[in-house]
Parts: sequence; C-alpha cells; structure tokens
Amino acid sequence: VQLQASGGGLVQAGTSLTLSCTASGRTVSSYNMAWFRQAPGKGREFVSAINWPGRDTSYADSVKGRFTISRDITKNTVYLQMNSLKTEDTGVYYCAARKVTSITPSAPRYDFWGQGTLVTVSS
Repeated sequence: VQLQASGGGLVQAGTSLTLSCTASGRTVSSYNMAWFRQAPGKGREFVSAINWPGRDTSYADSVKGRFTISRDITKNTVYLQMNSLKTEDTGVYYCAARKVTSITPSAPRYDFWGQGTLVTVSS
C-alpha cells in the first residue's frame, strides 16, 4: 500500500485547510486510517483516526472541535478538514493505515505511512 498525502501549505491562523491522503496499490477500504503530525523538534503525535466504514472516529484533545476526519471509500481517500488553525498546528502531517479496523492513537501499530505534507500556520 502506498499513501500519498497532499493539501499542505502556508496559511494564517484562524483559517482552514483540508488534507487528503490517497491510497494506491491495494484498497484500504477495510483499514483503519489515521493522521499524525510532527512539529519541528518534536516527536510524532496522533491527530485523528477513522475506522471502516467510518462510523467511529477519534481525535487528539488539542484538535477536538476544530478538525474533522472523513473517508471516501470509493476514492480510497481519507481527508482531514482543519478549521480555526493555530500556530501550534504547524508541522508535517502524515497519513497512516492499519490492517485492522480498531482505532488506536499508537503510531507503532500502523502498518503503512505516507511521506507527509507540510502545514505552516502563521500568526
């Protein structure tokens, strides 16, 4: 499975951005999909996850109420809608896939990773 993340960019605080992650090589319709991020000088942290077929979601406390994860099974794509962005949301955002459908915030439990897309939020 190859994951391609896109949609990052430079935005001002308070605005919105939507990230996309498209899988190729194999359908990930039955996979648990997630987003992680890594800020400069920090470790990778969990942002959000969604199971198959998308009934269950999970969010880090820092993004709850501002970010929304969703998936389009027909397009093999998962999205992260980010609203009310803050400077502390800056980082490289990675999508990940796990071959079971249970949600977990634990990065080592994910089997496949995308290359990351950079989000920079300016004040």
